[in-house]
Amino acid sequence: MDNKMKNLYFAPLNEIGRIRNEFFDPIKKARILSDIFRINTLYMITKAGSGHIGTSFSSIDIVTWLWLNEKDFLYFSSKGHDVPAFYSVLTGLEKLDFNLIHKFRRLGGLPGHPDINTPNIITNTGSLGMGISKARGMALANRLNGEIKKIYVMVGDGELQEGQIWESLQPAVNDKLFEIIVIIDHNKMQATGFVDKVSNLGNLENKLHSFGWETARCNGHDFESLQQVFSKFNKVQNKPKILIADTIKGRGVSFMESTMIGDSEHYKFHAGAPCFEDYTNAVNELLDKIYIELKENIRLSRADWPKRPVINKKLENLIAAYGDELLKIAEERKDVVILDADLSPDCGTELFREKFPKRSFECGIAEQDMISVAGGLALRGKLPIAHSFACFLSARPNEQIYNNATEKTKIIYVGTLAGLTPGGPGHSHQSVRDISALGAMPGLTLIEPCNEEEARLAIRWATEENNESTYLRLTNVQMKLPYNLPTNYRLKKGYGIFLTKGKDIAIIGYGPTLLKEAFLAAKQLTKKGLSVALINFPWLNNINSEWLKKLLSYAMIITLDNHYIAQGQGEMIAGALAKNFKNHPKIISLGVKEIPACGQNDEVLKHHSLDAESIAKKIIKLN
Repeated sequence: MDNKMKNLYFAPLNEIGRIRNEFFDPIKKARILSDIFRINTLYMITKAGSGHIGTSFSSIDIVTWLWLNEKDFLYFSSKGHDVPAFYSVLTGLEKLDFNLIHKFRRLGGLPGHPDINTPNIITNTGSLGMGISKARGMALANRLNGEIKKIYVMVGDGELQEGQIWESLQPAVNDKLFEIIVIIDHNKMQATGFVDKVSNLGNLENKLHSFGWETARCNGHDFESLQQVFSKFNKVQNKPKILIADTIKGRGVSFMESTMIGDSEHYKFHAGAPCFEDYTNAVNELLDKIYIELKENIRLSRADWPKRPVINKKLENLIAAYGDELLKIAEERKDVVILDADLSPDCGTELFREKFPKRSFECGIAEQDMISVAGGLALRGKLPIAHSFACFLSARPNEQIYNNATEKTKIIYVGTLAGLTPGGPGHSHQSVRDISALGAMPGLTLIEPCNEEEARLAIRWATEENNESTYLRLTNVQMKLPYNLPTNYRLKKGYGIFLTKGKDIAIIGYGPTLLKEAFLAAKQLTKKGLSVALINFPWLNNINSEWLKKLLSYAMIITLDNHYIAQGQGEMIAGALAKNFKNHPKIISLGVKEIPACGQNDEVLKHHSLDAESIAKKIIKLN
């Protein structure tokens, strides 16, 4: 492969077909094809600019073996992060349109996590812990239909920290669902490090056996061992089976393998796309392995190296600003403690954890447990600040948050990755219902800041001024913002602030994603002769009725929600105007109306008509 030119490479379908049609023994064929599928997995992730290499490579040998050798079965990955590997296998075996490998994490292409609108994807995953329960439901339905079909479920070892996994084990045994075969991709790593350091699973074999499952363990990269285990499982007809497959995260490329790093080192291939040097070295290493098996080179097709956004230090980074301010607060207040759910790099807590390790609690992939731990800390005089992605923090431990609310303690919840973007991971990670999920919690104020300055002010307000609990909603997408907050700006509960002045129309929004689009839309509308005011309103479930009077002079008010329109901020504003004033401006709510699309950020905003051009066109049409 030519390393001098910046290109991507993939194995075309006819080359894969040539290998498939060779009269190799099944084990040799699986070894060759699994590395070819690794090349195509790398291609998809690198082209998209994001994805999960490590977990895809740890599971790909197992997936390849199953789809080459099993007949009449169902398969899905509960963890979902490894879907690029599954796509690579499906496209290579002509179970999925091969040309879709060029559209991973793109609008109309292959979603970042499994979605049933894709052929041979039988359930949506990405939210962890649901897989075995889903398999049980499928098995029960099959039996009601007079059919018994094997169901293979891939789960991650970090995923075993989710409580639902353990809830699902006993019922499958009670129902004697022998057709369920669970495979644990035991690569011993999760997002923030080694599983045994985050939350040690203990003796898995003994635990799983005690539930009544037929349990086996083998090297998940050894095809002979896989063949033997699945053959043995076929003979067990009275209970479900579970394979602990010992795997290596990043298996197949030496420098990507997790066994190459020490306990204190960061594993850099969990998520994201490789740099050019790592990509070319990885492909060359895989080609060398394939040559050893085949005794000949395989032919690869070439594609352009993807354009990457230029790293610009001037971009607003709300997560970094939040984390920096959090550290300052922790230095001032010894009662502040933090909790994480295996997502600390994405939640801005790493600086805190480094400086105050004894006040930092990594709870693993167990959000319900984390929030109840926070509740206990609060009852004993601490100020806990709990972190996770907004999609998980608002929904999974919703009952635990309510329980904390009934105790009237003070807790701060920080939900990151909020809103439609980033769009690549898909709807399981796009948090567009957290305002509605948390908005009615008693004593809980919801805020989304619009830039770094307001992010700092928000965590200060939550710790120092608010006597009750706070939900801080943060976006992770870095961007250049065309607006600034006024000098000496301070947060005042229920009050908005004008970012631009105007007389005809007021656009009200929150957060950088849509306020940026609204600002650009307002510039377009000004050229059309409309005078537009843009208002930053960071309060997601509180509005001051006196402040509302400032809106009465406008002919039209447009509300923007980076959230479903239903029960978002826009409906709160519309309801407050209708309740307090008999004569009020015409109100139009814009926001998400359908399940979020997966794709590049600009694609997703345009698809949902929330980009600047779409917003401007809508307003012109309404005016």
